[in-house]
Amino acid sequence: MDLKAEHRLNVLLDVAGLARATFFYHQARLQTPDPQASLKTAITKVFKDNHRRYGHRRIHTELLKQGWTIAKKTVLKLMRVLGLVCKVRRKKRYNSYQGEQGIAAPNLLNREFDSETPNEKWVTDVTEFSVGDRKLYLSPVMDLFDRQIISYTVGMSPNLALTNGSLRMALMTLEGGQKPLVHSDQGFQYQHVSWRDLLKGAGAIQSMSRKGNCYDNAVMENFFGHLKEELFNHVRFLNTNALEQALHDYIRWYNTERISTKLKGLSPVQYRAQALAA
Repeated sequence: MDLKAEHRLNVLLDVAGLARATFFYHQARLQTPDPQASLKTAITKVFKDNHRRYGHRRIHTELLKQGWTIAKKTVLKLMRVLGLVCKVRRKKRYNSYQGEQGIAAPNLLNREFDSETPNEKWVTDVTEFSVGDRKLYLSPVMDLFDRQIISYTVGMSPNLALTNGSLRMALMTLEGGQKPLVHSDQGFQYQHVSWRDLLKGAGAIQSMSRKGNCYDNAVMENFFGHLKEELFNHVRFLNTNALEQALHDYIRWYNTERISTKLKGLSPVQYRAQALAA
């Protein structure tokens, strides 16, 4: 019911305990066009175009590319006003260590996660997904030069075929003279002679995290964290086939579109293309 149509304004203001000037001030403010309407629209579009996976820092970077002049804290404030909440990460790690299975390699990477050239340093690991009573495993290989996933395999078991398959595909991308350092944890797959033979055949160098120290492979752990939170933790997949297709789509998006503040606001593919063209 419109009370103003039934009662005099002075009576309504007395009941509400509201000053007449205050009422007209807020009435005029509500009728004034929002000066930040275009900016709010731009923020919302970037957020939704990137599957609601961007926080205020990445959205700020995208807005700067579009020509906006705006502070990060303003983007954060407007996202809160608009109710645009980026998904928060939760850690849950698959552990492939099964005791002494072979020969461990030294930690040659030594947490030096930056790389000056492509195919100089690679990191890899396996992560696990549960869909009902079934499991799905992902084995990616990442190039630390641009944090690009250069190869990956998906399977129902974290076996040698899974890890060796992703490594074999990664090695096929090497150009003459490239002999990367390949870093992993001490999972049984990486201690196996078949893994070591693949590395040896390509002239690659093996490196392993220290036992029980996930920080020695922190970049890959970080990738898994984003993957789980941006794709898996908030979606109910009906079966492993649906999840597998979603993983393919996510990795394509991650490589080609998802910007990184560490890569000057570019995606891995964009960063590599720009670096090689310089």
